[in-house]
Amino acid sequence: MSSTTSRELVLVTGANGFIAARAIEAFLQAGYNVRGTVRSQKSGIAIQEVLKEYVDSGRFSVVLVPDITQVGAFDDAVKGCHAIAHLAAPVSLSFKDPVPVLHGAIVGTQTLLNSALAHGNNLKSVVLMSSIVAIINPNAPPPPGSVPHVLSEADWNTTSEDAVSKLGGNAASIDIYAASKTAAEKTFWKFRDEKKPGFTMSAVNPSLVGGPPLIMPEKAEGINETVIHIWTILSGAEMPPTMGTGTMVDVRDVGRLLVFCVKENEKANGQRYLAASAMGTNEAVADILKENYPDRKDVIMGGEDKVWEDKDFDISGGLDVSKAVAAMGRPFIGFKESVLDAAKSFEQYL
Repeated sequence: MSSTTSRELVLVTGANGFIAARAIEAFLQAGYNVRGTVRSQKSGIAIQEVLKEYVDSGRFSVVLVPDITQVGAFDDAVKGCHAIAHLAAPVSLSFKDPVPVLHGAIVGTQTLLNSALAHGNNLKSVVLMSSIVAIINPNAPPPPGSVPHVLSEADWNTTSEDAVSKLGGNAASIDIYAASKTAAEKTFWKFRDEKKPGFTMSAVNPSLVGGPPLIMPEKAEGINETVIHIWTILSGAEMPPTMGTGTMVDVRDVGRLLVFCVKENEKANGQRYLAASAMGTNEAVADILKENYPDRKDVIMGGEDKVWEDKDFDISGGLDVSKAVAAMGRPFIGFKESVLDAAKSFEQYL
């Protein structure tokens, strides 16, 4: 894949997102050309600016898909593509109304797959950005006395869709998000079973995604909500509660897994990849930042060395991520490295 015209083309939907931006970078660095979809001209500006070198060389372009749920929305976007990484979906940890969230996730996936089947004449693979919440039951702890179960790609969330169905807008926001990701992934695999497309299909299921953003917002308030806690702690503001269990994965590793699913599409066909590297609380983040920013030691909130003595942040007792590690051919980026790389990118806001 030497010249621009001979390089294989990957479509990345939702190109302006936190994960999508790093995914696009990973595909470009792996030698692919990339076409990204965005909802508006304005939302596509930042990703084109940060990847200007690739835009100028003709290796990265952006197309408009204003409504991913509209029939035929991706018909033109998929044409000529070698692979698709589908990341466009409603994402928030504070959803209130499940109806538009579920509609966007499910119908957006159906629309993309229908376009891929009808117009992806050269298409070899489609990869879905799913989530760990399609594997775990995030709002349903195991019953007391139950035998600990190490979760893997074989597991599914069995509670969130029912909770949202029963409670509607009164459901917990995490259950609304989890129900949308679970339903979208089920839609994805149902399509594979029923349509038996000529392209391979695989899914990546990351935990909370951290690490340094590729696109830096003008103001700190615009930092992605899954990593803004690192800025909040670094800035000296009141420490926010740890999200969920604090299980995380670096955004750059998510990009590596997406590239694997395209490069090794036959190996990845029909597979899910659970991506999680470590489990660490916000107290641990504070300890790491105090150690590495001694001039801010008295500014950063939190007690002295409350949890930093546990430096491995091991998740092996709860999650089996061996399949993803084998796919990448390297260990996940560690908790400390991910925190510090994100913090370094946020220094501009101090």
